[in-house]
Amino acid sequence: MSSSRGTSHADTTVPAGVSSIPLTDVDSRSNPATASIGALVKDATTQVSTLVRAEVELAKAEVTGEIKKGLQGSVLFVLALAVLIFSSFFFFFFLAELLNTWVVRWLAFLIVFLIMVVITALLAFLGYLRVKKLRKPEKTIDSLKATATVIPGQRSDGPELAAKDVRAPLTR
Repeated sequence: MSSSRGTSHADTTVPAGVSSIPLTDVDSRSNPATASIGALVKDATTQVSTLVRAEVELAKAEVTGEIKKGLQGSVLFVLALAVLIFSSFFFFFFLAELLNTWVVRWLAFLIVFLIMVVITALLAFLGYLRVKKLRKPEKTIDSLKATATVIPGQRSDGPELAAKDVRAPLTR
């Protein structure tokens, strides 16, 4: 049974767009008992590679679907936030009209304006303090430096020099 969302076989759903990567039957090509070690290793490597590619394709298809759902949800949250922000405009008018019962109208609107400026300054200050606390990712940098020393053919001079080495022709 085929549909635009996927194909269903015995309660297993394969997402649309995931191509099937069939494993080859090693036994049909040669007798495993008489095959050389090299041929067996080659067959095993081929099948592991095919299996890994199939798993990566499946993971990509699943993650892509979940990302689309997440993006749709976040768009709705952004729209709700926009409505809330525009609604706050009416709240401040309400607050100014409420203050108008005790003070003159222009003073009520000035008080509301000053409250908004103080709130803005406070939020900006708190944001500045948060941004000021940001540090570079020391653990990640150390891990990358350690990895660069372990990988053969890589120098620990930095990623830009290692990238130049990869592009250079082999003279060895």
